Amino acid sequence: MAWLLLLVAGLFEIAWAIGLKYTVGFSRLWPSVFTVLAMVVSVVCLALALKTIPVGTGYAIWTGIGAAGTAILGIVLFGEAATVARLLCIGLILAGIIGLKIFSGEAGA
Repeated sequence: MAWLLLLVAGLFEIAWAIGLKYTVGFSRLWPSVFTVLAMVVSVVCLALALKTIPVGTGYAIWTGIGAAGTAILGIVLFGEAATVARLLCIGLILAGIIGLKIFSGEAGA
């Protein structure tokens, strides 16, 4: 259950990071409300996941999901560069996330 919460936390991190773009510096009400709610959900899910997942592993995976997902959505939604080097770097982040999960040392990991 903790790993599922961590995944949800990471997905909501992507949501609030992308949401920041739509808030236009928190000058638009509804995108700002959505973004703040996504921040709260993300941090609450992270905190619950960290009750059983080691903090270093959980935090790194949370930020990795957020970084990779936000970079991918930046490409898809905002036309950001999709160079081979950039995609390889995103792949390295994903490899790190998978490696941390595999080698976390958690029972039931």
